Amino acid sequence: MAIFITGDTHGDFTRFKKNIFYEQAELTKDDCVIIAGDFGGVWDGSAEERHWLDWLEAKPFTPLFVSGNHENFDMLADFPIEDWHGWNVQRIRPSVIHLLRGRIYEIQGKTFFTMGGASSHDISGGILKPDDPQFKRKCRMLDHRGALYRVNHRSWWKEELPSQEEYQTARANLEKHDWQVDYIVTHCGPTSVQAELSGGTYKADALTDFLDEVAGRCQFQGWFFGHYHTNAVIRKKFAVLYEQIIQL
Repeated sequence: MAIFITGDTHGDFTRFKKNIFYEQAELTKDDCVIIAGDFGGVWDGSAEERHWLDWLEAKPFTPLFVSGNHENFDMLADFPIEDWHGWNVQRIRPSVIHLLRGRIYEIQGKTFFTMGGASSHDISGGILKPDDPQFKRKCRMLDHRGALYRVNHRSWWKEELPSQEEYQTARANLEKHDWQVDYIVTHCGPTSVQAELSGGTYKADALTDFLDEVAGRCQFQGWFFGHYHTNAVIRKKFAVLYEQIIQL
């Protein structure tokens, strides 16, 4: 059995084609590929999106993902929480599975702490409300300036960052495991790690600070995350992934 991990897909799953991810020829549904956030496969419910989810379902492996910041959290919330090998998950398809925040899963005899979410950085122009009477005018102005902005409940959701309940769940589960797991999968990195990665470009927030706490308290073999659209290894234990697919 094998476990692979990759970074953001943003609804583009072409990296899993047979001629790119050739290892799949030897895989079965007992093998897993974990996407470290910004899955993007649950976004608009279009026929194309359904096609690609069915395409993923037909793959010989089991795709798993944590949430990123670019997810349609309204649509994700409509999927019921179900059982998968004794743990709570959301099944997008029978074997396309969302790993929830603050949980510790046992996968192939290894423990994985998962904590999806991140702050969007492409919002310098602000978050617009579609019911604002000036919405169209503001869009035109921002488009003219080439400003980066998002629209509430269309391309941005406050649920991109965990709730207080999710932080509480995370701490409680880590306490139950004496703050020891084999691997950690998140979307963004801890504050200190992202600062080292970006030279201070990315700002700290409640989630990155929480992950810094986890990094300081938890014993783990490796930590995998996406979000920053690059591939790098930091301090030997932290691996940021984008389009690269690695095997544990």
